Amino acid sequence: MKLVGRTASELAAAVREGRVQAREVLAAHLRHLDAVESRLGAFVAVRRRAALEDADAVDARSDRDRLPLAGVPIAVNDVIDVAGEQTGHGSLATSAAVAEQDHPLVARLRAAGAVVLGKTRCPELSLWGTTDDPTATTVSPWDPTRCAGGSSGGSAAAVAAGVVPVALGTDGLGSVRIPAAACGVIGLRPGSPHLGMELHGTPHWFGMTRFGPMATTVGDLRLLFDVLTGVELPDGVALDRPLEVAVSWRSPAPGVSVSGAWREAVLEAGRLLHHAGHNVVRQDPPYERSMLQAVVARWTQGAGADVTALDLDPELLQSRTRAHVAAGERLAKAAPVEEADALRWRERLAPFFTDHDVVLTPAFARAQPASTAWHTRPWAANIAANLSAYPFTAAWNLADVPAAVVPLWEEGGRPLAVQIVADVGREQLVFEVAEQLTGMVPPQRHAPGWGVDDG
Repeated sequence: MKLVGRTASELAAAVREGRVQAREVLAAHLRHLDAVESRLGAFVAVRRRAALEDADAVDARSDRDRLPLAGVPIAVNDVIDVAGEQTGHGSLATSAAVAEQDHPLVARLRAAGAVVLGKTRCPELSLWGTTDDPTATTVSPWDPTRCAGGSSGGSAAAVAAGVVPVALGTDGLGSVRIPAAACGVIGLRPGSPHLGMELHGTPHWFGMTRFGPMATTVGDLRLLFDVLTGVELPDGVALDRPLEVAVSWRSPAPGVSVSGAWREAVLEAGRLLHHAGHNVVRQDPPYERSMLQAVVARWTQGAGADVTALDLDPELLQSRTRAHVAAGERLAKAAPVEEADALRWRERLAPFFTDHDVVLTPAFARAQPASTAWHTRPWAANIAANLSAYPFTAAWNLADVPAAVVPLWEEGGRPLAVQIVADVGREQLVFEVAEQLTGMVPPQRHAPGWGVDDG
């Protein structure tokens, strides 16, 4: 049985039924990792021996036939504690001490039978939409001249190259959806109250950050969401009537233009849903400048809060990070973070989501930045690169609603993805719209040229 390239659902079924052992599954994925990692740059730590021991433990479990993720290799972003591994947050300023215990979500994944293959690269303090550090740059498997996005770029690249079938990242401004779109996989940022991230007991980035799954199929995405949340969503109930669908390619950030290919991607997604019987209109969400200002306040001031919470020496931080923290300190004097800003944005969105079940936007305004050492570039260059390519995600972090990206087409060998957004509590609807779109335009699950057979 060809193991690399299989979905998590297929692998788990094979292990549950005894057609293959979890050790065999993990060993095959470790061999694939060895073959591609020098080109990919996705991992900061590979749990080679420990993961094989974990796989053996899955094989020995008496309840193996009931494990939803039996023997499934998974990667987690390097902001998530895994017992026995350093939690680096993408920074040389963090402690070299290893975590004494798993993060609760890692414990939940293990309880479901998953095996943590390793920890994936992220930019310093998850601040940027590019993933690189002094040791490596994570590339998009679709186009290695382009970055894998960020901050969860290592996780997305690992899934796209077939190193793992599923991965876990974090999303504070789009940090699951951006790399998922850059790497041609499916990614979800759930809304309240699911999978909130905390740092030392405090909501990360003033509540904007949530953990999110990545996968190559909607079915695997749903499976991982169910395991992580403990909430098993019913299947096939959200599309029992025609939906009211808004299609928008207006950038929430003033002055950011959207390229023709990305406009056409979301237009075509709207056409597909129209042909499927839904009511589709061209309608922009009620973006406003104060929303963008509130996002920037949380992004910059959240960086300073992270430095304090992690007790980091500022002199050991990258220069772009120091500049970002300084910008937050200046902004805090004039415009400190206020919960009222997020509440006002959610109230402004309420009539929009009364009239529309979902909104579709492009994932990007243009192709993601080049795969280069962005951590050596000035702060202003990083800001410009991020804002010009990725204007569509952060508004929904502030609103704290579910949003997913789905790759549907290609341009110049790079994926073109659309973002699906719904109101709070409607993750099921996001899943089912994603399922319908991918059913009409089945995406290529893995990037070509990485030795993956989708079987």
